Amino acid sequence: MIPDRIIEQGTLTTDGDRAAVEVRLPWYRALPASCIAGATLTVDGVQAPAESLRWEMNGRIFTFAELTPNTDEWWFPTDSAVLSGDVAVSGDGEHTVSVELVLYIPYIVIGADEVLHIEEKDTKTMSARKAVAA
Repeated sequence: MIPDRIIEQGTLTTDGDRAAVEVRLPWYRALPASCIAGATLTVDGVQAPAESLRWEMNGRIFTFAELTPNTDEWWFPTDSAVLSGDVAVSGDGEHTVSVELVLYIPYIVIGADEVLHIEEKDTKTMSARKAVAA
């Protein structure tokens, strides 16, 4: 619905082997974590392996398997989440970053046992900043 604002411009960070980018909800209402069905992170044409992806929101880090049953955490349109994965980012200069999101919209029923799902993609070009150690 609002795909051109998924990736927050200028938020690409890397430690060399792992990259992270801040993402925004491409929907106008908050969604529970269980509605975040999946994502991909690609930097300079290299996609992070699905098993390496992590989703950080509300100060907590999740795998996508941990998001599926989670109805306690919510993603709000005004809050950024952080999507990270094992994808090398090397050298200075600009990098092409793509994020694809799959979300379920639980309050829009489109069939007997089916709710609306949306798949949105955004691509931005930006420089990478060195990740700060936690």
